[in-house]
Amino acid sequence: MTSTAIDDAHTVRSGDDADPLVLLLHGYGSNEQDLPGLMAHLPDGLASASVRAPLPLAQGAHAWVPIAVPGRPDPDVVQQSTTALLAWFDEHVAADRRVVLLGFSQGGLMVTQLLRMRPDRFVAAVVLSGFVLADTFPGDAALAIRRPPVFFGHGDADAIIPPDATERASTWLAAHADLTDRMYPGMAHAVSGEELGDVAAFVATHLD
Repeated sequence: MTSTAIDDAHTVRSGDDADPLVLLLHGYGSNEQDLPGLMAHLPDGLASASVRAPLPLAQGAHAWVPIAVPGRPDPDVVQQSTTALLAWFDEHVAADRRVVLLGFSQGGLMVTQLLRMRPDRFVAAVVLSGFVLADTFPGDAALAIRRPPVFFGHGDADAIIPPDATERASTWLAAHADLTDRMYPGMAHAVSGEELGDVAAFVATHLD
């Protein structure tokens, strides 16, 4: 794999630098334009930054990792994308800024990777139809002690993320975070209105 980097020229931002920041991380085959619309459903007074994943696919689509076995990506590639994302984060986000992570699908994987790499850095995290890497990381023990609040939303009709990967994510998050785990009957690999209402309430609670 060639050198991986986040191009900040494609970051979509909203809000004021003084506001708490929601870092938006899109899924496979999408781009930085996908998630900013979710901000209209979240509490007022939040800024956002939606970054473009570093691996180009086709026609403006990007990914954090290639898909081989769904829900079980190559750990080395995951680590390269995580390193690139953290380099972008350290350059563009003030060290004292309150940050909530929000990722969909592969973006949810990246949320869990950021938590593992910086267990003391983030106020809260939201994983939507996402999954976790099965490997163990040095930050896992510290994360299990700190137990930051994490919302994990997923549907029982998701045909993209295999049930075993969703189960693994639920189990891992319960062991490493203060977990709010919501399963939405009939929801596919998507975000529902009901789920957004639950996410808004979760974010409001943990930024209060």
